[in-house]
Amino acid sequence: MIKKINHIAIAVPDLQAAIHQYETTLGGKVSPIIEEGEHGVMLAFVELDNSKIELLHPLSDDSPIAKFLEKNPHGGIHHICYEVNDIMAAKEHLEREGAKILGDGTPKIGAHGKRVLFLHPKDFNGCLIELEEI
Repeated sequence: MIKKINHIAIAVPDLQAAIHQYETTLGGKVSPIIEEGEHGVMLAFVELDNSKIELLHPLSDDSPIAKFLEKNPHGGIHHICYEVNDIMAAKEHLEREGAKILGDGTPKIGAHGKRVLFLHPKDFNGCLIELEEI
């Protein structure tokens, strides 16, 4: 079902500082900042040869990323995103296997303009999983 890692998301307390660090210290190529109002975040992607790093920062105090940063004020890995061919087939398989899909279970449109689902970390060894349809 899962194909490859699309990105690893890191919640950051200061998006501009994180972008600067990835560009200057690590020599990375970073995308322009994207606002995702529906998801409550601002983000930028660090482009790698085989995947991406997603730098996440909350748009407001009620964003899930703001809550994550309250517990982890210096930031940290927030989730891993895997690619799947068919998000609805993946959803049906996961439900049959007893995995909890977050929200109402309906795929949303993610930062790449593709359908995504998030899976509860308690079902995946403490790791929040995002699935993105390719």
